[in-house]
Parts: sequence; C-alpha cells; structure tokens
Amino acid sequence: MKAWNRFKKSYMLYSFKRDPIAISSFAVLVVLAVISMLAPVIAPYNAYDTATFDIMDAEIPPSWMEGGSEMFLLGTDIQGRDLLSTMIFGLRVSLLIGVGAVLFQAFVGILVGLISGFFGGKLDSFLMRLADIQFSIPYLIVAIFAMAIFKLAFGIGRYEDLAEPLLIIIIGLSQWPHYARTVRASVLGEKNKEYVEAARVIGINRSRIMFRHVLPNTLTPVLVISTIQVANAIMSEAALSFLGLGMPISKPSLGSLIRAGFEYIFSGSWWITFFPGILLVIVILVIILLGDWLRDVLNPKLYKG
Repeated sequence: MKAWNRFKKSYMLYSFKRDPIAISSFAVLVVLAVISMLAPVIAPYNAYDTATFDIMDAEIPPSWMEGGSEMFLLGTDIQGRDLLSTMIFGLRVSLLIGVGAVLFQAFVGILVGLISGFFGGKLDSFLMRLADIQFSIPYLIVAIFAMAIFKLAFGIGRYEDLAEPLLIIIIGLSQWPHYARTVRASVLGEKNKEYVEAARVIGINRSRIMFRHVLPNTLTPVLVISTIQVANAIMSEAALSFLGLGMPISKPSLGSLIRAGFEYIFSGSWWITFFPGILLVIVILVIILLGDWLRDVLNPKLYKG
C-alpha cells in the first residue's frame, strides 16, 4: 500500500495524466495485449487447428466487399484461414517474441555492463570489445547461420516447434550490447560515490554492493531502452519472418502473415498483407510513443510539460 500511495503522488503518474498521447498509446497497447493473450477465447476461429479452415475458402475478400462472406470479417488468407483470427494469434506471437527477446537481452546486457563498469581494467576492455564485435555483426547474418545450422541438425519439423524460443535467443543475442553500454556508463558514475565507498568500508562484499546498491541506481535508462527495444524486437521478428527466417506459416506472426500475402498483393488479394501490416504499424507506433513519453519523464531536462 505504501508503494501504491507513493506512486499515486509520483511525478510519473502526474505527467501521464496530463499527456493524452501517452494515455491513448497505453490504452491501445493494453487492449491489443489483452486481445492477443485471450486469442483462443476471442478469435472467431483457431488459427492453429486445420479443421477450422478449408483451402476452398482461400482469398475470400473482406465481408464488405463483393464476394465477401459474413463468416470472415477481414477475409481469408491463401490457406483459407480467417484473417482476423490469424492476425490475433499472430499478434500474440509477435508480442511474446518481442517481450521475450528484450528480457533475454536485458539480462545478458545488464549483467555484462554491471561487471564491466564495476571491475574495470582488462575485464572491462575485453567485454566492451566483445560488445563492439557483436555490434559489427548484423543480426540477419546471425539468424541465417543459426536457422541453417538448426534445420540441418534437427530438421524442419523440429524447427517449427522451436522457432519461437529460437527467435527470442537470436534477437536477444544480437541486441544485448545496447544494455551493456548503457549500464556500464551508469555504473562508472555510481561506483565511486560515497554510499558505495561506505558499503566497502563496513565490509559488504562486492557482489552485494553490485546487485543491491549500484544496480538499482542504474535502471532508469534501462526502462527507456527496454520500451524502444520491444518495438525493435518486434520489427526484427517481422523482418526475419518476411525473409523466411522467422516463424513458419503454420504458426503465424504478423511478419509471416505479411510475407504470406505479399506475392498476392498486386493480384487483387491485397487484404492478406494490408491488414497485418496496419496492425504491425499500430503496435510499433504505440510502443515508440510510450517510450518517448517515458524518456521525457525520466529525464526532466527534456520534459516540456
């Protein structure tokens, strides 16, 4: 209750209430997240159940167009699946991969940045050069090699079962240096402050000082980065899926849906790509807008009320 009372009186909540863009973005994101998590209940059809769709229903236009059906509000895709249901399930996959990848890269990056900044010296140089090397390798190259090796070792069938966690790991490994550099910079500014010196004097061990005293004071910029990185991770998944390196068509994400309908967009079946594309843009936009608001609030010098 005390924490809740402090939050109600906080500057963050005060600024949030005064920012209609932040409120609107948060509301849209919450609605989309709830819909995606309740996909099996909300979706008219189960996009993973082959018994619920028929290839004879393929490429039916939206219900308000000529040739449309009331059974399929946004039409169907090339496999005869209800596009609305497939988008809802695809949104869930995209959000889970985005959040999962950020949690993974944050864990790795924060740990590396904390150790690097706190201990310094040769260990710091080694870890930062490792981050530089990671920055120099495009995640597409990592994805191509990882997917090729995994498919060769375990087969395409096994890949379809494990594509989601594999994408989380690939995207996470390609983006952790953002966290490492940010946390390292914050740690360098914190480790020589009086409260850290006092903790050393009274005999508190290094690991406790790092994780209980220094780390909490370096997390403010991490919150801002995490918001933006969720959007980046979702876009990365969509890009990989569009290139055929992401989610299989049997377990659709927004990116794989866009790819599946892209070759039909000029043949008249524009809705297969258009509606998933619009949904992807909305998700990315609201996350970025929330990230911009959070950056302004956590950095009062930038906040203009």
